[in-house]
Parts: sequence; structure tokens; C-alpha cells
Amino acid sequence: MRILVTGGAGFIGSNFIRHLLTTDPDCRIVNLDKLTYAGNLENLADVERDPRYRFIKGSICDALLVDDLLKEGFDALVNFAAESHVDRSIQDAKAFVETNMLGTQTILEACRRHPVLRMVQVSTDEVYGSLGPSGRFTEESPLCPNSPYAASKAGGDLLVAAYFHTYGLPVIITRSSNNYGPYQFPEKMIPLFVTNALAGEPLPLYGDGLHVRDWLHVQDHCEALVLILKKGVPGEVYNIGGNCERTNIDVAHLILSALGKPDAVITHVKDRLGHDRRYALDTSKLERTLGWRPRNTFETGLRETVCWYENYVAWWTRIKDGEYRAYYQKTYGDLTHAAR
Repeated sequence: MRILVTGGAGFIGSNFIRHLLTTDPDCRIVNLDKLTYAGNLENLADVERDPRYRFIKGSICDALLVDDLLKEGFDALVNFAAESHVDRSIQDAKAFVETNMLGTQTILEACRRHPVLRMVQVSTDEVYGSLGPSGRFTEESPLCPNSPYAASKAGGDLLVAAYFHTYGLPVIITRSSNNYGPYQFPEKMIPLFVTNALAGEPLPLYGDGLHVRDWLHVQDHCEALVLILKKGVPGEVYNIGGNCERTNIDVAHLILSALGKPDAVITHVKDRLGHDRRYALDTSKLERTLGWRPRNTFETGLRETVCWYENYVAWWTRIKDGEYRAYYQKTYGDLTHAAR
């Protein structure tokens, strides 16, 4: 199977490529990635010499490039390419609209001209909006995004669905809960908290810390995506969740406990604008139709993730010592005093 992966140098995309190359000896992968701040070829250094893998630098918004690539002939396309950080979308939404909506439309148009057997649009549970204290989102739940990021992803999803109904493109949408694991850019909560704790810096916790997220190990996500890629039904939406809800403050405590650090380094900061209170996904459709269930418990997966960041200090210090430092200060302010 020849697969075009877009955004494969990011967190989930790089784990997906590595998983495919490890488990499917017959796959051939082309990775198209713009290498924005969160794209990092170090994430795939261990496979860059694999003859089944090829990297091309470029944007999914580049219609000529995407069209030329699809002319080569692919069996499938998996779209991970996205601007994905809520805080950045609140500061400036333009790039999110361009990549997550216009970029997706560029891919869809290219797939019309050069058909693939299957296209998978990798999306997020945030398109559903915020939940109350009970219940879970199903694939039939209405889209009600509350951040510019979530709105841009919902827009991309709606375009994908429209191209299925209008043109018959063999597209599938997946929506996952919060991922965690190795190679995650340290602006997201778990790697931010782990690396801050390792560096002796405070953990900036939004608001009261009682926002609830459903956590999914990236390996479980990748296994679900491969199953959907090979056996999913075109036109369908599949929720992929970890069935593991935790409050943000509980996650912070677990990280500090794993590292032997005091809870006193948790620093409550002003809450994010429009912060969704709770996400949770009903994954019964995926379990019932394709037999998938997550294999990693949160406690075990989190310990392994903490160990990975302990062992790959050079990887994340290069990131955090670069231009990310200025972004961090802009988002959270100067919290150095709180680490004392």
C-alpha cells in the first residue's frame, strides 16, 4: 500500500509513520510536512534511511505541490497536517483557518483529480464543544466548537463530509480525545508539565484545574487509525478515545509523583478564554464495528511517557530554549518565582 501522510513530522503523524513501518512491511510512505514550529524531522530520525519512506517539505495549501504528488499514484492519504494548539489560535486564528480548512480543501480537490482508495481526515473531539458533568459525545453529536482551533477543524470536517456526499470521495473522519506519549511538542499540557518539572520550573495550571479530559495514548490512537484506514467504511465518522477521564490537576499530581517533585510547584494561572470544561467520547461504534479498544492504561502510559522525556532531554531542551521560550512567556507570564 502506497500512503501519502500529510503532517507526518508532528507528534501523532510521526508516531503513525513509525508504527506503520514497523507493522506493515509492504507499506510505502511519502511524508509531506511544512515543518512549522511543531514539525520536527528528529521525530523520524530512526526511519529516515528506510527505503520505504520518503520525506518532502511542503504545505498542504500548495495546490500545485499536492497535485503533483498525488499524480504519482497513492492507495491512501492520511491527513494529520494541522495547526493544533488552542492558545495559539486564540492569539491569532488566521493560520488555523488557512491550514485546517483551506489546506484540507486543497487535498480534497487533488483527490478528486487523482483518486485514492481511501482518505482519512484526522480530527479532534474539540469540534463537539464542551460537555456537562455527565454523558459522552457520539459520532452523531452536533458540532459546537468553542475555540478558533476547534472551529477550523470542524470546518475541515464539514468539507470532508461534503466531498463524500457531493463527489463520492472515499473519505473517513476520525475524532480522537487528548493524546499523550513520546515526541509531543512541549506546549501541550503533559509534556509541558513533565519538562517544566524536570527543569525545576513551575507547572502553569489554568483556572481551578478541574477541567476534564479523556486521555488516549498515541500508540493506541495509531493502532486505531491503521484499522480504520484498512477496514473503515467511507463516509463514516469514528470516535477514538481512551475511556480515561482525569481532571487537569489530577494529571499534574500524577506527573509530580512520578518524578518525586512537590505539588507546591503547581501554579494556578488565569484561565484560558472560552476554556471547555469537559470532553469525553463514546467509542462504542469503533469497538463494535472494528473491534478496537485502547490497550494502555493511563497510569502505565503516563509513567512511560515521563520516562521518555527523562531520557530525551536534548530533544525537548532544544525546543524549549528556542523561540518557544518567548511564546511561553507571552502565554503564561514570568512564573520563575513560583518554582522556588
